[in-house]
Amino acid sequence: MSPTFRALQNHNYRLYAMGGVVSNTGTWMQRVAQDWLVVLLAVNDGTSLGITTGLQFLPALLLSPYAGLVADRVPKLRLLQVTQTVMALTALLLGVLAITGTVEVWHVYVLAFVFGTGSAFDAPARQSFVSEMVGPDDLSNAVGLNSASFNAARLAGPAVAGLLIGAFGGGVRATGFVILVNAVSYVAVVIALRSMTVADLQVVDRQPRHKGQIRDALRYLRGRPDLLLIMSVVFFAGTFGLNFQMTSALMATHVFHKGATEYGLLGSIMAIGSLTGALLAARRTHIRLRLVVGAALVFGVVEIAAGLMPTYLAYAAIVPLLGLTALTMITAANTTMQLATAPGLRGRVMALYLMVFMGGTPLGSPFIGWLGEQFGARWTLLGGGSLTILGVLASVAVFTRGPGMLKRRVVTHESAMEEPVGSAA
Repeated sequence: MSPTFRALQNHNYRLYAMGGVVSNTGTWMQRVAQDWLVVLLAVNDGTSLGITTGLQFLPALLLSPYAGLVADRVPKLRLLQVTQTVMALTALLLGVLAITGTVEVWHVYVLAFVFGTGSAFDAPARQSFVSEMVGPDDLSNAVGLNSASFNAARLAGPAVAGLLIGAFGGGVRATGFVILVNAVSYVAVVIALRSMTVADLQVVDRQPRHKGQIRDALRYLRGRPDLLLIMSVVFFAGTFGLNFQMTSALMATHVFHKGATEYGLLGSIMAIGSLTGALLAARRTHIRLRLVVGAALVFGVVEIAAGLMPTYLAYAAIVPLLGLTALTMITAANTTMQLATAPGLRGRVMALYLMVFMGGTPLGSPFIGWLGEQFGARWTLLGGGSLTILGVLASVAVFTRGPGMLKRRVVTHESAMEEPVGSAA
């Protein structure tokens, strides 16, 4: 088998990946439909889109430390079945409200928050569960393939959603039908999880209950400037730069005066670059911190360039590079955090990482949306890219110890635990 796909030799991971393609496609369809629904319902759609995105990610900011603790205490296979069911029911309710014509903006806000709560508990368990399926040798490859699966779905999901919304008339009811498709897609993941061979999982011993378990993870991170640098970089990129749902919607409708189909196509076009970045990541055997930092800086530059594009076609031509640089940064950061963290702390550390990465969105999205309303939709990209670059440079200045830190290879957690602080990268 090609080294790009070597993790698929694992039976459990193969089931997980197949279920993920179906569910991820539905997720991308709902993202397009939900944003379009807000555009149809709201008067100040820039701010409303920002609030919706913010509420969906707010639970990651509030609950991630506890979600990580749960992931370290509860069997991840069982926990994932619960979280996937919660998200399916949330999508089902929003779809029914839209189809019946009873949906209001506040309904979308509330359900986005509930969905985000399920996602907050799902994410650390899902991230750390990958290492239980494939082990450390194939972890980097599996993380890359997860991103490839996610972005392969992103190629189809937004385009299909845009076409379906247009085919059903482009109104509120049309968005409801698309959201219901996502509700059904979660069944594929639940079936895949229930079909796994439990004996083949490399299950980490459950952590015993004692006081200060979250503080243990915080103390561990305080002694790891390499991991703190990654978390700081993804915080600035996630808070100000990775707001594609909102920025593409505003650029498509306010700048280029396009409809739902053209907006949906932008997501699929961007996914070409994202999928390329994910497949390149799956082939990568060694990672250095400078890859995370460099990709984040290039991403910020490309985002500024995207905000300056004069036409829809020019904008569509640059968004694949936006997806490529974003995925390179995200995949390298995700892999590094998992490889360099002790197994007994992995759930909590990944939860804190995701809290920083996704939890900044409730702060950044409304601000970026307001920026677009005050100065024009282009400033959602110009401002986001500029703030990302400034934040990454500040992170390097604060957390880099010595000129060689960014050049060192990332090592596994065993070596990281034995080497001096700061030498693991």
